[in-house]
Amino acid sequence: MNATGHAAKVKIFPPGVPLAAILLGVGLNWFWPIDLGFAIPTPLRYWVGGMIAVGGFGIGVWSVLLFKQQNQSPNPWKPTPSIEERGPFRITRNPMYLQMVLICIGFSVILMNWWILLFTPVVALVLQHYAILPEEAYLEGRFGEAYLSYKRRVRRWI
Repeated sequence: MNATGHAAKVKIFPPGVPLAAILLGVGLNWFWPIDLGFAIPTPLRYWVGGMIAVGGFGIGVWSVLLFKQQNQSPNPWKPTPSIEERGPFRITRNPMYLQMVLICIGFSVILMNWWILLFTPVVALVLQHYAILPEEAYLEGRFGEAYLSYKRRVRRWI
C-alpha cells in the first residue's frame, strides 16, 4: 500500500536491523576487536547494560500492550485505526524503534563491544529512513491535522 493507502509502506523488517547490528558487531569483534583502553568492570557492565536493554525492552512491551488495548497491531504493515498518545507515546512517537536502539546500546555495554555501539547510529538511521518516514507519511495521509498536531507536540525519538 502507498502512504495514503491502508498501511504504511515500511521497506524493512524493523527488528532485523538491530539484530543484524548486534550479530555483525559480535562477529567483527571476534576478528577485529576494538580496544579503547578502558572497559566497564565485568559485574558493573552487566548491570548497566542489562538495565539499558531491559528498560528498552520494557518500553517496547508497554507500547505493544497499549496498541493491543486499542485493538491495534504493532505490525507496521497493518492499518492504523487511531493515533496512540498514551504511555511512552507522550514522550516519543516511536517507542518501539527507540527500544531497538536502546537494546543495541545495552548489548554493547554488556559485551563491551564497541562495534555494536558504532553500528547503533546506523541502526537509528536505517529505521528512520526505511520504517519511520514511511509510517509518518502514511499517518499524515490517514489522519491529517490530528497527526500533524501530534508531531508538533511529541518528538520523533526523544
